[in-house]
Amino acid sequence: MKPFAVVGKTKIAILGALLAAASLQGCAINPATGQGNLVLMTENRELEIGKEEHEKVLASMRVMEDEALNAYVTEVGQRVAATSHRPDLEYTFTVIDSPEINAFALPGGYVYINRGLLLYLKSEDELAAVLAHEIGHITARHAIQQQARGRLANTAATVGGVVAAVATGSGYIGSELAQIGSIWAAAGVSGFGRENELEADSLGAEYLRNAGYNPRAMIDVLSVLKNQEDFNVRVAQRQPTYHGLFTTHPRNDIRLQQAVAQAGTVDDAQLRESDPSVFRQQIDGLPFGENTVRTGDRNRYYQDLLSYTMVFPDQWEIRETPTTVQASAADGSASIRVEAQRMQENKEPRLFIRENLGIEDLQRSEALSQYRLLGYTGTHTNESGHHERVAAIYLGPRVFVFRAQVTDPEKVDELDRLLLSSIRTFRAIQMNERAGSTGLQVRYVQVTTGFDWAALAARSPISQYPEETLRLLNGYYPIGTPEPGEWIKILQ
Repeated sequence: MKPFAVVGKTKIAILGALLAAASLQGCAINPATGQGNLVLMTENRELEIGKEEHEKVLASMRVMEDEALNAYVTEVGQRVAATSHRPDLEYTFTVIDSPEINAFALPGGYVYINRGLLLYLKSEDELAAVLAHEIGHITARHAIQQQARGRLANTAATVGGVVAAVATGSGYIGSELAQIGSIWAAAGVSGFGRENELEADSLGAEYLRNAGYNPRAMIDVLSVLKNQEDFNVRVAQRQPTYHGLFTTHPRNDIRLQQAVAQAGTVDDAQLRESDPSVFRQQIDGLPFGENTVRTGDRNRYYQDLLSYTMVFPDQWEIRETPTTVQASAADGSASIRVEAQRMQENKEPRLFIRENLGIEDLQRSEALSQYRLLGYTGTHTNESGHHERVAAIYLGPRVFVFRAQVTDPEKVDELDRLLLSSIRTFRAIQMNERAGSTGLQVRYVQVTTGFDWAALAARSPISQYPEETLRLLNGYYPIGTPEPGEWIKILQ
């Protein structure tokens, strides 16, 4: 028995060594905090993931085409990022053309801020604070930590509440994220829990101070978001969507106050003298509300008769009839055809493809669930000997059949991914898209003596909650009045 005992001890020793090695491999020093964190990927893989997911965001979400605004946000963001714990990352800052009040980040240095949040900020310091918070998530590798703990999917699942807001007409960002199909972006919007959000604000306050901005701007932004929460919940009866601290923290959170105070203060000699007119110039003229332009480089197609919309690959030629549409690549390497059929009986989309379309040899098959629509897709070799992706999606009383063909055998995998991405953008046209853009823009004016919010609201083109909306835009919700000579935002 003695030899067996030795062998047993040897096995235990080897197993222990392997576990210890695995533990060391999965534990990395957090560059922002100096503490050990559980991670299961290298920095190179983190950068690869960020690049891959960034491409999904650009393919699925409308980006502001205002070059001056994008350059300004990038300038502020790079100034803050240069003072962070990971200044060597190649940071990318993108303004999303969405009315929702939100911002998020992806691993590897990608930061996004919505047009809707920009409109409610009052200064460059507050803009820097939002970007600094997102940079804090990146430097602390919060998304990577969530992935290592197996929580990424659970965290991202909370975005379902945002997606559900589509039904109320206030879920633009939710619908866009559902279109992306990116668990990393969904987790970024959902947030990473109270502790990580607090850490991101603490790091952000430090970066603000290092860059010459006032760390107190972090708390000012929190006030902006808290005001939105109060308005949405108490007045408009909508749920807020911003992922930051305000979803779990009271307005005067002591830990946040301490975290910001710990960052220190910036004396007058170090404080940046930001020209307020520069910030106003970038915000003045921005669209307010939905910006549902029906044309653009995203090649979004609208079929009003059948009430659906989808995005075809850029530069593809589109031809349509009352019940069909076909988009084709200029070089003829691929095409996609969409046809609407009246649903004759209730059956699963998978069975529809097999029984109604007569296709039984599907490969790479999977269920589709997008924008609360059910569908199914897969690939096969069609009668012409070409690779074909087939899909069936149910919308209302109709089934929409997608036949996407690839004729270039050397680009099958690449083009199939492109075609599937296009199919995943299929959805119903939303009510606000039918009505079109509000056409409203933010404009700055100076307050004169005798200013009154109620009088301004009475002349405002806003149909619902005009006074509350104007107060929120200017940081005077629910009370307060600007001084004569102060610049405020109005809507025209």
